[in-house]
Amino acid sequence: MAENDREANRLSARAARYARVGAQAGGVAARVAGGRISGRATAGGTAGALASALGNLKGPLMKVAQLLATIPDALPADYVSELQKLQADAPPMGWTFVRRRMISELGVDWESRFASFERAPAAAASLGQVHRARALDGAALAVKLQYPEMQSAVEADLVQLKLLLALHRRFERAIDTQEIYQEISARIREELDYRREAGHARLYAGMLADIPAVRVPAIRQDLSTRRLISMDWLEGERLLTFKQHPQEERNLIASAMFKAWWHPFGRYGVIHGDPHLGNYSVFSQGDQPAGINLLDYGCIRIFPASFVGGVVDLYHGLRTGDEARVVHAYESWGFRGLSRELIDILNIWARFIYGPLLEDRVRNLADGTNPAEYGRREAYRVHRALKEKGPVTVPREFVFMDRAAIGLGSVFLHLRASLNFYQLFNAEIEGFDAAALAARQRDACVRAGLIGG
Repeated sequence: MAENDREANRLSARAARYARVGAQAGGVAARVAGGRISGRATAGGTAGALASALGNLKGPLMKVAQLLATIPDALPADYVSELQKLQADAPPMGWTFVRRRMISELGVDWESRFASFERAPAAAASLGQVHRARALDGAALAVKLQYPEMQSAVEADLVQLKLLLALHRRFERAIDTQEIYQEISARIREELDYRREAGHARLYAGMLADIPAVRVPAIRQDLSTRRLISMDWLEGERLLTFKQHPQEERNLIASAMFKAWWHPFGRYGVIHGDPHLGNYSVFSQGDQPAGINLLDYGCIRIFPASFVGGVVDLYHGLRTGDEARVVHAYESWGFRGLSRELIDILNIWARFIYGPLLEDRVRNLADGTNPAEYGRREAYRVHRALKEKGPVTVPREFVFMDRAAIGLGSVFLHLRASLNFYQLFNAEIEGFDAAALAARQRDACVRAGLIGG
C-alpha cells in the first residue's frame, strides 16, 4: 500500500483523536445530560467548557462548530456566543515536518521544482498551512500543505459531532439536526481533497472571468496533489484595514463581495460556503481598492437547478406576498410536513435574510438598527417559536446557503456598506431558467475538470 494511503485513515491515528476529542467533548456532553436530568442550570458553564474543548483541538471539529453557530437553534444561544469566539489558527508544522510532507507529495527532489520555498508558513488554519514560494518561471506562489493524519482527525471528530448533536436533539426538540450533520460531513470530507479544490478554483475562474473586480488564482497542476495545492500568490490587504476608508471605497469592496458570491449562484447554481475573513483579500490599482482576491476553494457547494429555483421563488413570493409561491419554495428545498405555524416561523428567518434585497433603494444592512444586535431578535423569535411549534427538519442544502448569507452580512456590516442590494440581486437572477442554468453548470464543471464531458 502506498505511503499516502497508509496515512489517509490509520486506525491508530483515529483512536488517538477519539481519545482527545472524547475526553473533552464527551465530558461536556456528560455535563449537559447531568444538568438536564437534575434540573440544575449548567448551560453557561457548559458552553464555555465546550468552546474551550473545541478551541484547544484546533482541528476540523472546531471549524464545524463555528459554522453551526450561524444556524438558528442548531445549538443553544449561549453555545453560539462562545463558539463564535473561536479562532481557526492551528499551531504550524515545523520545517522538518514540512520537508517530510513535501517529499511524500512531490518526491525527494521536490525542492528542485521551486526556485524558492519559505520555511515559515505565511498562514495556518484548521486543515493545513500555506507557504510562500516561487516557481521556476519566477511567479509567486501560495503552496497549501495539508496537516498529516487529517482524514483520521475528520472521521474521529465527525463521530463526536454526531454524538453532541444527538444529545442536543434529545433535550431540545425545536430543530432536527440530522440533515445538517449529513451536509456538514459531506462538505468537510470534500475539503480534504485538494484536487477537488483545484477543480473548484478552475470552476470559479471560468464563472467569474467577466467580472474584473474578483480575481481567482491560477492553479499550478504540476505542483499539486491530493494533499498539496499550489496556486498563484495574489497580493492584497486584509479587508478590515479598509473599515475607515471613504464610503465609496467600502461600497466598491462590498459590491465585489456580493458579485463573487451571488453571480456564481444565480447563473451556475454554485456557492462559496465559507465567507471567512481569511478567505479573501482586497487588491488595489494605484492607491485605490479595485476588488477582491478569492483565495480558498475548499468549501464549495454545487446545487441542483431546482434548489436555485426555490431561492428565486421564495424571493419573489416574499416580495409580492404570494404565499403559495413561498410554500412551493420551501417544499422544493426539501422541507416536509409544514404547518401554517411552521411556515410563519420559517418566514421570520427568510424575511431577515432576504430583507435587504426586497427594497429598491440604497441602504446599509442594519438599516438603523444596532449592528451588534442585527439578527439576534429574529434568531430569538425563531428559537422561541420552534420550541413551541417544532421540531422542523432543516434540509441539508439549506446549511451553506444560510452560512453564506450570514457570512456576507457580517462583511457588509464591518464595511458599513451602503448599496442597492435589490438591484445587485435582481441582476443575478434576471431571466432565471432552470434548464439553462443546469446546462451552464454542466459545461462549466466539464471545463473545470470536475466531471467528464
